[in-house]
Amino acid sequence: MNLSAENALYYVTGEAAFVDDMPEPSRLLHGLVVTSAEAHARIRSFDLEAARRLPGVAAVLSSRDIPGHNQMGPVIRDELCLAEQEVTFAGQAVFLIAAETMELCRQAAAEIRVEYEPLPAILSLEQAMEAQSLLGPPRTMCRGDAEAGLRAAAHRISGTLRTGAQEHWYLETQVCLCVPGEGREMTVYSSTQHPSETQALAAGVLGISRNEVAVEVKRLGGGFGGKETQANHTACWTALLSRATGRPVKIRLNRDQDMIMTGKRHRFRIGYSAGFDSDGLLQAVRFDFHSDGGAASDLSFAIMERAMLHADNAYFVPNMEIRASVWKTNLPSNTAMRGFGGPQAMAAIETILDRIARHLGKDPLEVRKRNFYRHAPGNVTHYGQTVVEPPLSEMADRLAASSDYHTRRRAAADFNACHEFFRKGIALTPVKFGISFTTTFLNQAGALVLIYADGTVAVNHGGTEMGQGLNAKIQAIAAAGFGLPAGQIKVNATSTSRVPNTSPTAASSGSDLNGMAVRNAIETLKQRIAEAMPAVFADRFGGEKSSAEDIVFEGGCIQDRRRPGCSVPFSEAMREMNLRQVSLAASGFYRTPDIGWDKARGWGKPFHYYVYTMAVSEVLLDLLTGEARLLRVDILHEGGRSIEPGIDRGQIEGGFLQGVGWCTTEEIKWDEGGRLLTHSPDTYKIPTSGDVPPVFHVELLEGRPNPGTVHGSKAIGEPPFMLGLSAWLAIKDAISATAGHREEPDFDLPATGEAILLSLQRLKPGR
Repeated sequence: MNLSAENALYYVTGEAAFVDDMPEPSRLLHGLVVTSAEAHARIRSFDLEAARRLPGVAAVLSSRDIPGHNQMGPVIRDELCLAEQEVTFAGQAVFLIAAETMELCRQAAAEIRVEYEPLPAILSLEQAMEAQSLLGPPRTMCRGDAEAGLRAAAHRISGTLRTGAQEHWYLETQVCLCVPGEGREMTVYSSTQHPSETQALAAGVLGISRNEVAVEVKRLGGGFGGKETQANHTACWTALLSRATGRPVKIRLNRDQDMIMTGKRHRFRIGYSAGFDSDGLLQAVRFDFHSDGGAASDLSFAIMERAMLHADNAYFVPNMEIRASVWKTNLPSNTAMRGFGGPQAMAAIETILDRIARHLGKDPLEVRKRNFYRHAPGNVTHYGQTVVEPPLSEMADRLAASSDYHTRRRAAADFNACHEFFRKGIALTPVKFGISFTTTFLNQAGALVLIYADGTVAVNHGGTEMGQGLNAKIQAIAAAGFGLPAGQIKVNATSTSRVPNTSPTAASSGSDLNGMAVRNAIETLKQRIAEAMPAVFADRFGGEKSSAEDIVFEGGCIQDRRRPGCSVPFSEAMREMNLRQVSLAASGFYRTPDIGWDKARGWGKPFHYYVYTMAVSEVLLDLLTGEARLLRVDILHEGGRSIEPGIDRGQIEGGFLQGVGWCTTEEIKWDEGGRLLTHSPDTYKIPTSGDVPPVFHVELLEGRPNPGTVHGSKAIGEPPFMLGLSAWLAIKDAISATAGHREEPDFDLPATGEAILLSLQRLKPGR
């Protein structure tokens, strides 16, 4: 059994170990975070003494007890580790408790006395805009003259689109175990997507240097962006309690705590105007993007930037202007989530294309194809990057044929004509998604590869395995590099003590960056071994001495390509290398070449390449209940030369369904005091196995290896998420059918049953 199969077996049998599965160290304390129930209030006073006196309570901490900086903002230092003079959202951490049992922690929390003075709270984008409550200065990105293009266009549309928040709903909630060592040393076992940032922030709150803190990550039980920055919070709180008590401490948030305390996908309000000709060809588009950043910046500005960069999606717009603002509200700081701003922006441009088709009475696919980026000079985005050989038109034709799109669209119209209480809708939507961190320095990765004298290999890299199959891909890359079976390769837990200064496993770049770093280390080792092997061959087989250029690694052996009989099993060769004092450890490094991005000008080449994918979704809509059911989904995905096709298919299917959840059932609501109402699985509805369409086809487009990447592959994680927009627009198509496609439905995102019924009601004559 190879290691990939073993890892799969570990997951399904429960043997795979996560932070909460680790054997508990002796003298372990349990940690609890005491949070604010107020969205915005001044802390007038508090008393912790009664809580501290309880037997079995080892520590009760406030911001006054932090030895280092009371700060855990990942980019902008505007996010307190523990509240000081005021609280700025319901769920904000105010105090920390460590005790022998969780029950004692709860008893101690009940003994804490806090006096709050309520302050006015901002809980919506509209309130923030009215109060001019900005988190930072607005940004603009433009190409051409959008205003002139709009005036000159034969047809114009305008409107407002609102997209909802989304909970990450990783299966493993936020968790951390900290174990103090000698002196000031601290080992942090964290469920984080960014071990180096967790290391830096934990060191900061402890007031020590980074070389005193080691962060280790075996695997995460899902992340989706929610553990890129906000796993740092749990790590900092746990580290503070461990330092204060001198004992191991673990904090594990339950599901309700996790959902209440952590940020979500950003809500957006998007104003748009578009001008186009009678064939549906876009002449100009203007967007006003407004996002709800929450109480602190987190990654909101980077997310907004990526939204601006994906406002074109797959379409060439000669004149485009985007104005963008991030607003401050009294809600938890919103954060990274799969797609990182791309879904909100693509929902807006897809709304425009959909509306153009309805306005002109055309098939939406025809309008989309007319506006695709094509194989032509001048294929330049609104931020200055050339789109090289986009396969969009070819993919659309192929998917339309394989899915029987046109026949099914006619069949849906026939069905709708003879059913009173049901309507069918169908939509095909594309995705063009840029791959690279737009914060350019993050496009780097390190690795450490070790070969042991028995011929086995240990690989260390800076990425984190969170169920996306990164380690299986790294294992496959290493096995191919050495010409070994996968069973001889072991991918170790990620640790800042082995690979420093890592970038987050995010932006769909985990395999790209870490795979290339591992390959770089392997090439260094192979060169050393190749230089030493001619002497080994000469000693064993005699004859003319080989050269390093003749040495090949394949089939579990090292061979001389010029002398077929000269072959030594890899394991024997490594014993020889050890005896001959050849170093069998090498570090690797990679940085993405040929990218550059001027944030101030909003111009350059922020992406190494683009991923292209498309989906056709068909839905059946019950007009009486508002229930929309997916009948069939067909996906065509262009992903270069896949390293692990099975893993890629899983990511495509899972990403699509997660996108469908954001577009349809996942609605987040707060009460008038800013307290989250949808904080458990009985009030927040993610897709389940019952939401998988009965017909679900996924095809990987072959024959397009990606130059300049590991094994010619492409990233896979985020692009499929945006395919969920095809289901959303299929629902809109079904709603529109009730009015003969002559009127534009009032339709935001998510399309819950309630939203569907209200949209249907507004389309009725006389309303």
